[in-house]
Amino acid sequence: MLNGCWIRYGYRKCDQLLFRRYRAEYTDGVIDLIPLHIAPPAKELEFGREQIWSITLHNHRHEIGQISYRTGESKPVYYYGHIGYHIHPAFRGNRYAGRACRLLRREILTSGKTSVVITCDPDNLPSRKTCRGLGCLLECVCDVPEKLQKDFDLSPKKCRYIWRIKDET
Repeated sequence: MLNGCWIRYGYRKCDQLLFRRYRAEYTDGVIDLIPLHIAPPAKELEFGREQIWSITLHNHRHEIGQISYRTGESKPVYYYGHIGYHIHPAFRGNRYAGRACRLLRREILTSGKTSVVITCDPDNLPSRKTCRGLGCLLECVCDVPEKLQKDFDLSPKKCRYIWRIKDET
C-alpha cells in the first residue's frame, strides 16, 4: 500500500480496482479463495481481465497468500504468466499454491482456455515443485527483455510452464 493505493501486480491507481465482498468463491475444504478485486485491463501490461483472490485457510479470514488469473495474451503475459501466486512465508511447504491453482480450474475453463502459462524464476524451487505437482510441462527457460525487466521489475530469466486444464467437474 502506498498512500492508500494498491501497487501490486503493476497497478498504481486505487480507482482501477473493483472491490468485492468477503466470501469464499472457491473452496476445497482446506483453503478458500476470497475475491479481492477484478482489475480492468491495464494498457501497459496487456493482462486482459485480471482477477485476484486472497488465499485463506478454510473458514478463516486471515490471508495466507494471494493468487491472480490473467486472461490476456501479450508479451508481458508471456513472462508473467496467466497465473501468479504468492504464499506468505509462515504458510509455505503445505502445497497451498497448488491447491489454489486447482481451485481456479473452472474459472480458466469458463474464460475459454484449455491451457495456461505459469512462470517462475529458475531458482524458485518451491514454485517449480508446485508446477510439477500440477502436471505442468516445462516449455522453456527464457531470457526476459531488459525493457520488461526494468519497467516491470522482472527477473532476467523465467521458467515457462504450460498447465493443460482438464474438465474434472
